[in-house]
Amino acid sequence: MKYSWNVACEVMRLAPPLQGAFREAISDFTFAGFSIPKGWKLHWNVNSTHKNVECFPEPEKFDPARFEGNGPAPYTFVPFGGGPRMCPGKEYARLEMLVFMHNVIKRFNWENLLPDEKIIVDPLPMPAKGLPVRLLPH
Repeated sequence: MKYSWNVACEVMRLAPPLQGAFREAISDFTFAGFSIPKGWKLHWNVNSTHKNVECFPEPEKFDPARFEGNGPAPYTFVPFGGGPRMCPGKEYARLEMLVFMHNVIKRFNWENLLPDEKIIVDPLPMPAKGLPVRLLPH
């Protein structure tokens, strides 16, 4: 299921389940010419790394091979956050995704009924019309 997990990771890189989070600056620092004082609340955005060309060449291209071998550098792929505040349900979510993918792929042929459906962000990325599909048992 390694390849299946690579596919799931690439989907989460392009449409992360978490959009970001707030953190508090623990010391004064300068970022991109801006002085950030200790105590300020900061918002980090997942897409700032997931779609960064330096971290992921051709960031808009769907490429599960990005996750082969050692995969991306630490803290560049963070769909569940990172460090001590990483989502405690990460492994459960992984298991749930892999079991779902396995069952859909093994039991059904499927057809996307709206192949050109747009993706909207409200606040998470989602298909505009709900992604209707036709499932046909094997």
